Order: sequence, then structure tokens, then C-alpha cells
Amino acid sequence: MTRAVAAPRLASLLGDFARDPAYLGLADGVRALITDGRVPVGTRLPSERDLVAACGVSRTTVARAYGALRDAGYLVSRQGSGSVARLPPGRGHRGDHLLAPGVEPGTGWEDGDVVDLTCAAPAPVPEVLEAFRRGVEALPAHLGGSGYYPSGTAELREAVAESYARRGLPTDPGQVVVVPGALAGVAIAARSLLGTGDRVVTESPTYPNAIATLVRAGGRVLGSDVLDDGRDTQGLSTTLRQVLPRVAYLIPDFHNPTGVLRDDEARARVAATLRRTGTTAIVDESMVALPLEDQAMPAPFAAHARDAISVGSVSKPYWGGLRVGWLRVPEQRLDGVLAERLALDLGTPVLEQLVAADLLAAGPEVLDARRAQLRASRDAALTALAARLPDWSVVPPPGGLCLWCRLPGPLSTALTVRARDHGVLLAPGPAFAPEGGLDRYVRLPFTQPPAVMVDAVERLAAAWAETLASPDTAGRAPSPVLVA
Repeated sequence: MTRAVAAPRLASLLGDFARDPAYLGLADGVRALITDGRVPVGTRLPSERDLVAACGVSRTTVARAYGALRDAGYLVSRQGSGSVARLPPGRGHRGDHLLAPGVEPGTGWEDGDVVDLTCAAPAPVPEVLEAFRRGVEALPAHLGGSGYYPSGTAELREAVAESYARRGLPTDPGQVVVVPGALAGVAIAARSLLGTGDRVVTESPTYPNAIATLVRAGGRVLGSDVLDDGRDTQGLSTTLRQVLPRVAYLIPDFHNPTGVLRDDEARARVAATLRRTGTTAIVDESMVALPLEDQAMPAPFAAHARDAISVGSVSKPYWGGLRVGWLRVPEQRLDGVLAERLALDLGTPVLEQLVAADLLAAGPEVLDARRAQLRASRDAALTALAARLPDWSVVPPPGGLCLWCRLPGPLSTALTVRARDHGVLLAPGPAFAPEGGLDRYVRLPFTQPPAVMVDAVERLAAAWAETLASPDTAGRAPSPVLVA
């Protein structure tokens, strides 16, 4: 397997790199692309001659830039292999993506004065309680049997199938397999598709626990840059063609953590590449019910890629405590998925399935108040960031639950340590990196009320000032948190 970035593509990613002398500007630009994960570790860079033509600079400029990058540990050159991107030891390498939950006793935080921005999961919508009451009333009809429904209750499978039909993708209830949450669905799908060492392409950044799940299923995970407006598929398509992965894990609907929404044209282009490379997509639709601009949503990705396995859940829009998700599976893959489903357990709790079916049957309008709250929290956070942290940059997401903030320097891990001192829990950018990097980014879920988001930004501003004043946090690793 050889991954490479073509000279025109690298020049496009670099943009203007004016600096005197020019070679330092070029070296800084390439270094930023590597640390941000836009040029993944292990990617072969263009030859000096090709980059000269693409960037319109001298051969000396490129040669000195590559030399500076090699000296700093961001490139390694091998005879016959060219120059390959790498990260110096300790610079934004990812750690364990399954991070331990909880606030430790004795930290002084037991009084609850903590803003937890590690978890992109809001409190339940008010309708959840009423749905539980109706679920209890419906439960006696299920008490005459064993209570085991490995594929799910008929009520929930029909409700999920109808939700796909409303989105423009006809679905038979027999294609639906109920699972205990979206992450379990990703694990089941991955285990049905992957063998040990099979390649998996994910977007970079991506959901940390999905990275760990794919690795545990035997996959070798490789990242492809997703930092765009949802229309640019060149990088992903190039990676798919070069890597020829068995599986691609994609989040086209309000991507976690960037918030990117892929339009129909982009989905069709990616689906066409998947067909050419023989790659099966596992499509995470956890955020699809959360558009915040009243926009029309694209067709489900599986409408373009018929062999894709789609993963859905009630956790993000309704409540994570339900622990109910599902897979929409092409008929030809059902046997493999059901075998892996039975290897996990014998079914999701019946009452929670009845509650989930009730919520889905109520239709999307039941989430209007949820979207209004999220929109207010997002806008409050964006306003506070512009006022208190103007050197951070963020593209307002059109939906979902997260802001993906770009810092002026690779200080996300250091900021995470400082923020904890101010009562804010953060997940550092490298946690979202399939192959390392991303220490220039931090995710801010806007699931808290507007006033809490403003308070969180105030605290982060103080932590950021301390980070800039003393960025060296040697000996102080970020404390473990749950990333959700």
C-alpha cells in the first residue's frame, strides 16, 4: 500500500505561504498540514521537481524546506521511497480512544462546578418521560414470551423502516437490526466485514470511540482529511483509490466533530469511488436528526451506495440513557450481521425499544424544541468565542452538536490540562486523530444551555491565556475523560 499526495493537491492545501525567507514559509505550511492530519502520517510527498512546478518556487526553496522538515522530524527520506510524512515523538500522537469516565474523588469538583465539554450528548427531551409512560402501558403485550428479540421488536423495526422511507430510502423492517446504541452497531458491522489487518479508511478527525472499535475488530485504520465545507471529496476519493480499504467508516450527516454536512453530489461521488475500490461503507447517522437551519437534508448515503450499512441511534436527538440504536443492512449482508449480533447479546431491553419506537413514530417535529435549544447554545458559544477568543477560528456548523475550533498553534493537549484547572473538561484534538496530529484543534460540544456555554468560554479564555504564557505542561498529562 502506498499513499501519496500529488503536487497540485499539496499546493492547493498550502495556499499562500508568504514568508521571508520563502523556504521557511513552505516548511511551516507543510508542517501544519502534517500536524493537523490533512497530510496523514505515512503519506509520500511530491518530489522536489514536481512541487517546484506546482508552487511556482525555486528548486532551492523546496530543497531547503524539505531539509528543514527532515531536521525537525516531520519528514523521513528513504532511497527509492521519496519523502514520507511523519510526526516527531510526542507531538500530537493519539492515546487510548476509550478513555476512562468520571471525576476522581478529592479533586475538589464534587460540588458540580464543572463544565463537561467532553460529552456531545444533551439532556433528554421532555417527550422521553411521556414515551416511557406509554411504553409501560404497552409492555404487558410482550410479557407472555421470553423477552428476547435479537433483531428487535416489530414495533421499533417498523418505526425505523418508516423513518428511512420518509427520508427517501425505502426500507423493509426485515433490513433493520436493533442494537444497544450506535457504537455497538459500528462494532457489529465492523466485525461482520473485517478480518485481522484489513484496511479501514475513516475521515480525519473522527469519533474517537469508533477508531478504537474498528481497531478492536481487526482493522488497520487510516485517515483522510475532512476539513472542508462538505463538497470537496478529492482527498477522500484519492485515499480510497490508493489504499483500497475493505471498509470506510463515514459520518456524512453533521460529522462528529467538524459538523460538515455532505451534499447529494458529494455523496454520489464518494459512493462511485467506493464501488470502484470494492469498499463497503459503514455510515454513522447518529446526528442526522439535528439540522439547525431548517434546511432540507440530502438523501441517506445508502441511497447512493446500496451496499452500505447504516447506523442510527436515539441517543443524540432524544436521550443517551435509552441505549437503543439500529443497523439498516443490505439483504445480502444480513446473515453476517445477525451472526455478529447474536455473539454480542440476545437483544436490547424491551421497554427501551418501545420507548424508542414511540419517539420515532411521533415524527421529526417532536425535536423542534431540541433544535431551537441547540441553535441558541451554538450561537451563544460562537458569539462568546468571537469576543473572548478571537484568535481561534471555527466554521459555524449547520447542524449536529459540536464546534471544531482551530487554535493558532498546536496547543490543544496543553490547553486541556490548563482548562481542567478552571473547571472545564475537554477532549484534546489528538483523541480524534486516526493516525496522530490534530493538536491544533479542540472540540466544543454545544449541548449545555447558552449561559453555561458562555461561562465555559470565559473559563477557556483564562486557560488559554495561561497556556500561551506557559505552554510547556511537561509532567502534567490530560486527566482521563469519557469522549462521547
